[in-house]
Amino acid sequence: MQKRETAMSAPDGTPVGAERSIGQLVAAATTEMSALVHDEIALAKAQLKQDVKRGAVSGGAFSAAGMVLIFSLPMLSFALAYGIRTWSDWNLAICFLLSFAANVLVAVVLALIGLLFAKKAKKGQGPQKVAASMKETAGVLQNAKPHPRPEPVEDAVKAVARSSS
Repeated sequence: MQKRETAMSAPDGTPVGAERSIGQLVAAATTEMSALVHDEIALAKAQLKQDVKRGAVSGGAFSAAGMVLIFSLPMLSFALAYGIRTWSDWNLAICFLLSFAANVLVAVVLALIGLLFAKKAKKGQGPQKVAASMKETAGVLQNAKPHPRPEPVEDAVKAVARSSS
């Protein structure tokens, strides 16, 4: 049974354990930073999409509240007022006032639902969170100091060269 050895390599294609040049290290860091920025932008887009969706739900609830109040008032007012009048012997004017109060109550409940979603959309500060995260990441990278590397020993360099070929 033969064993196959596969050489492992770093993301930039250089063998693991081999000394990489400063240029290769900078290129790898640039690639990683670019990927991080792209991921941060994708996160900001997703959070912004969620905030827009909440705003749309809020606007829809406010619109529904207005439509209910406008279109249902004539029909519901008459039906409810005459229904109250049928079940009780109250004055017709009092029955119409009760009918109007019921319609206003429905509109208030829908407006409160719209207000709730509007507050959630306003609190959602997705892009601001991502921008703060990106600034923090950049600050950490600016303050990062490279680890000191030991002086290469001739035998170790030869051993690495043999193992990578």
